Amino acid sequence: MNGMSKRDQIIAAADQLFYKRGFEHTSFAHIAEVIKMSRGNFYYHFKTKDEILDAVINLRLTNTEAMLEKWEIEGKNPADRIRSFINLMIKNRANIKRFGCPVGTLTSELNKLEHPAQYDANKLFTLFHLWLKKQFQQLGYKKNADYLAKHLLARSQGIATLASAFNDEGFIKKEVAQLNEWLFQNINQVN
Repeated sequence: MNGMSKRDQIIAAADQLFYKRGFEHTSFAHIAEVIKMSRGNFYYHFKTKDEILDAVINLRLTNTEAMLEKWEIEGKNPADRIRSFINLMIKNRANIKRFGCPVGTLTSELNKLEHPAQYDANKLFTLFHLWLKKQFQQLGYKKNADYLAKHLLARSQGIATLASAFNDEGFIKKEVAQLNEWLFQNINQVN
């Protein structure tokens, strides 16, 4: 976190703690401890935990948008870009095994709490949904693009949930391989 402003350090630490401990079980003290800051100085930057939550959601939205833009640039075609989404689970498998999906766990927790920020957190899923829908449309699935995007999102969430529940990284690898095969089969159906 060197080179980051104190405010950005707080947001980054809160992002990780909300993911690993949960929003409800993360306190100002936990965040202050991670960044080695007194609680008094902490309040200079954020008055409430909800303010930090808003900043964390905005950070995640910004990072997700940047990642999707990168996949757009690097992917040669829509199938390559969809594979980037699928293979993200392999890249993050150790954390997914321990903590689940960062998007899914936060939105689920906020929904259970009936927290007002649940709608903002759900924007993360909307970003992925619309991006995947666009990729499937570009593959030639005009009528089914919405369904396929939601199906892929649902599968990825199920994989993350079960891998975490069973503490099974190997499950992620097998399921990702199956998703890549599913994508290959769907591409061949259109072509």
